[in-house]
Amino acid sequence: MPSSAPAPHPLAHYKAMLQEGQQALKSDYQSQGDAAALLRQRCSNIDKLLVQIWQDQQFPSSLALVAVGGYGRGELYPASDIDLLLLLPEEPDEALKGKLEQLVGLFWDIGLEIGHSVRTLEECLQEAAGDITVQTALIEARLLSGDQALFSRFQQGLAATLDPQTFFKAKKLEQDERYIRFHETPYALEPNLKESPGGLRDLQVVLWVAQAAGLGRTWQDLERGGFITAEETQALIEAQGLLETLRVRLHLLTGRREDRLLFDVQTPMAADMGIEATPTRRSSEQLMQRYYRNAKLVTQLNIILMQNIGAAIFPAQERAPEAIDADFQKANGLLDVSDEEVFQRRPGALLEAFLLLQQNPDLKGMTARTLRALWRARLLINDEFRADPANRACFLKLFQQKQGIVHEFRRMNQYGILGRYIPAFGAVVGQMQHDLFHAYTVDQHILQVMRNMRRFTMEEFAHEYPLCSRLVAGFDRPWLLYIATLFHDIAKGRGGDHSSLGMADARAFCENHGLAPEDTELVEWLVGQHLVMSQVAQKEDITDPEVVAAFAARVRDERHLTALYLLTVADIRGTSPKVWNAWKGKLLEDLYGMTLRLLEKGVTPEPHGVIEERQEEALRLLRYFALSDTVHQGLWKQLDTVYFLRHSAEEIAWHTRCLHYRIHHDEPLVKARLRQIQDCSEATETLQVMVYTRDQPDLFARLCGFFGRAGFNIVDAKIHTTRHGYALDSFILLDVSNREIPREMASYVEHELTEALLHPGPPEAPPTGRLSRQVRHFPITPQVSLLPDDRGHCVLSIVAADRPGLLFSVAQTLARHGAGLQTAKIATLGERAEDTFLVSGGDLDQSSKRIRLETELLEMLQV
Repeated sequence: MPSSAPAPHPLAHYKAMLQEGQQALKSDYQSQGDAAALLRQRCSNIDKLLVQIWQDQQFPSSLALVAVGGYGRGELYPASDIDLLLLLPEEPDEALKGKLEQLVGLFWDIGLEIGHSVRTLEECLQEAAGDITVQTALIEARLLSGDQALFSRFQQGLAATLDPQTFFKAKKLEQDERYIRFHETPYALEPNLKESPGGLRDLQVVLWVAQAAGLGRTWQDLERGGFITAEETQALIEAQGLLETLRVRLHLLTGRREDRLLFDVQTPMAADMGIEATPTRRSSEQLMQRYYRNAKLVTQLNIILMQNIGAAIFPAQERAPEAIDADFQKANGLLDVSDEEVFQRRPGALLEAFLLLQQNPDLKGMTARTLRALWRARLLINDEFRADPANRACFLKLFQQKQGIVHEFRRMNQYGILGRYIPAFGAVVGQMQHDLFHAYTVDQHILQVMRNMRRFTMEEFAHEYPLCSRLVAGFDRPWLLYIATLFHDIAKGRGGDHSSLGMADARAFCENHGLAPEDTELVEWLVGQHLVMSQVAQKEDITDPEVVAAFAARVRDERHLTALYLLTVADIRGTSPKVWNAWKGKLLEDLYGMTLRLLEKGVTPEPHGVIEERQEEALRLLRYFALSDTVHQGLWKQLDTVYFLRHSAEEIAWHTRCLHYRIHHDEPLVKARLRQIQDCSEATETLQVMVYTRDQPDLFARLCGFFGRAGFNIVDAKIHTTRHGYALDSFILLDVSNREIPREMASYVEHELTEALLHPGPPEAPPTGRLSRQVRHFPITPQVSLLPDDRGHCVLSIVAADRPGLLFSVAQTLARHGAGLQTAKIATLGERAEDTFLVSGGDLDQSSKRIRLETELLEMLQV
């Protein structure tokens, strides 16, 4: 009789069960796409495996194998660990200890990532009594195998240790701390699906506090208890479903326990979900907008439910409500509706609620039932509502209050009211643009700019923005600026020029809300021109009178100039912490001052008049150093009008003081000095460097390489060649990390750069460094424009992803073509470089050669 096949080794059998189950889950999910089913089925598979192992190991029947945490809840993601409690009736003997240790080792040997604890019933309850985290893990415990009576005693003891009020306070504090850790925004560029505001944890904490208070374990339980409506239950289920889908796909895509939607995975995740790019938006941007809108919904419902559950857990020590009007009252420091049908009965009260919060600073928010009624009634804001003159007047008042403007606009956005009232705003809610310098979604950026504009008007922030605070104090109807901020980016993502498209939205809003024609024109103009001032300041030579005159003609008068300056500063500072620096602030302030003086005079100054003024001022400054009245003559004879137009009187005096005695020396001269640029309440150190040496073709490239190796960014360069063939170049440098520059660096640069110029070799590139992950995963297409101007020069404009050594590479390419550099305006917007150069000579006299240079630059700029 043939022998039967040998039984498989238990370890191999368990491994096969685990792997086959995992593969089946993955196949089922790829064919059906049901995340909730995968979570349940993985739990079921692990349940069966663990129970079989437990039984095969023949543990005493007095023990209990218990699932806790997410596993106890019945949710196991593809790469989540498995939380287990090995519950004992009493302290184990040595034999049982050894057997339990072998069990845990076996779990790991077959490929299970176990988070386990071995506790007696008494130990469990003692730990739970003093630790909210332990209570949270145990509250969702589920018996897998073992002694049901022991598990029942455990559940009863745990229930006895739970104090719903203490538990609620602790979980609310944990949530507040978690929000702070994630910068209190659901709109992070790389959000954590589990922990970020609007993530799965926001949903879990609601169910935890409800369960601890005996109010239910599911959304349906809370619906039956009257805490949420059927509509809200469905919204919660759908929101949870999207988060589950994203997290499941993320685990499967990365093959590990990864909860962050990193740049690396956003595009493949979008493709995995069937999201395709459009002509105006990347697939990853569409995916992230869907996530952000879902996260916003989760945070809204979390706030409403936590307030509703909190009201049930904490019996209010009611003070008699104080009537505000027929529809609203003050209740315990919160705005309360007189009844929950207020908004249904009179929809206009939806806007009045926020106006009342502005007008009553003692109110700290809304009661739970007001929030709930507001949420239910938000869909009443339709075309008829928007056309109602009373509603339009109320909405306009929200911009005009003395306080609470930004806070209430943010609150309106949080609860979906703002996007309902202005549908164009609703379209940009949660919209992220991976343009390498915006750090916020469009709606959050808009409200951040409004916040910056508002701070200009507040005395407590006058030290931050001295000039802006002074200007806005004298501005008639500053609330118009808030309207301009609301619309300045409202057309993002539509395709085309968002500034032009936004003008139509702004004009329609102003006309519908009865603004005076001159105010409508100002708001519309600001939306259309909101990028112009930063472009002129950062990309053009603002020391050129013609540049300033052209800008002055564009703004026309002081009111438009001041409004545009204020919006520009607020906008740049609201884009990303990386984008603003003191140098940009100085450029904008200088452009504002020069344009204002020109508008006040009413006459564009002639270049010769400008030169005379600067020369006279330079001579006045030179007298402070006890230099003769003729000290300037030798150097100034070698300088043309372009030099005097491009340099300030102070720079001219500095150059003259350094060079008057060595105009014809062959040895190079390098002078460096620290200059403070005042940025609001802080001063930023820059290093200003002057280089004077015999001109040479690749000089600019070698200087770029030196400064890069020394750890500096060039933010401004003025390149000049004297009549007798000397290069007189000036640079403004910032530390690469925007740190304070030590004073000894000036001496270091003078000595080392002089040595490098005395012993010239081939241009040496600075360290290349590493590209940021954002640049790697969201590259921008380089742009190069090389156009002749009317003065015999060419204007070279470059847009590319910033990287170490970029300016050096551009300089080398120009040198190969024999192009002489006149000025360089270096603008870095986060990870995006937008540089402008004035060049002449070399290959630039023929269009075919200019095209060849453009082609080489484009090839070099490809990342």
